[in-house]
Amino acid sequence: MADERILLTTRIILNAILPVMKVVIADDPKMNRRFKGVHGKIQFVARDGADRHGAALVFTNGSLEIHQGVSDGADITFSFSTLEKFNAFLCGKTVIPGIRGFLKTGLLLKTVSLLLAMKLMLPDARPKDPAKKRLKVKMVVYMITTALSQYNKGKDPDMAAWTGKQPDRIYQMSVAGEDDIAAYVRVKAGKTKAGRGVYARRRPFVHIRFSSVDAALPVLLNDIEFVGALAQNLVSVEGSPEYGSKLNDFMQRIQALLI
Repeated sequence: MADERILLTTRIILNAILPVMKVVIADDPKMNRRFKGVHGKIQFVARDGADRHGAALVFTNGSLEIHQGVSDGADITFSFSTLEKFNAFLCGKTVIPGIRGFLKTGLLLKTVSLLLAMKLMLPDARPKDPAKKRLKVKMVVYMITTALSQYNKGKDPDMAAWTGKQPDRIYQMSVAGEDDIAAYVRVKAGKTKAGRGVYARRRPFVHIRFSSVDAALPVLLNDIEFVGALAQNLVSVEGSPEYGSKLNDFMQRIQALLI
């Protein structure tokens, strides 16, 4: 049985990283063209003793949905003998999975290209092209807000204690001038829920706002400490600075899990 840290990492990968594939297909013109009209199911499954963890990419006429869990009927299956190997594979390490469905050559090649495109989220991916920069920032903002909620749902004791004391609050992240690069975490009495876009029903308790895509990159890549980014006006925090700083601490912990 895997330890809690490994299980928590798997949870974040399944629920926060795999869904970002939808952003890649929607926003990258090359990937959008590649998957246009595609139908198919690609299952990821990792063993943890007698248990199995996984999720499936389900394409319907090029539209992607992520189905959590392990089920039958996949066109292609990527299998891993341990959660550690699955985690390493999705975090960009060299791991060779078992693959069933080689005869679906076209779908397999498209899936591999999508997995390679996800490497844009890795810390050592430093794009120069403005469109790639924008895509990377959007991917990371979407991923990290969902990962924060999953980190709490995975019962990290420190975050559970932090969220448990709070009333209904919104923690918003956004990039100035980029309406679609925005996501939030809602915290209420120990429960969390992530969402995309700007939460409209009330003013955020904390709003972490990057001044531009180029300003967001060094902060998200940990090239500059959060306090330094504030001093250079790369990012601003509207609301409680103390709670904003604590949220950033949890973000750093999540990134450490995935490296």
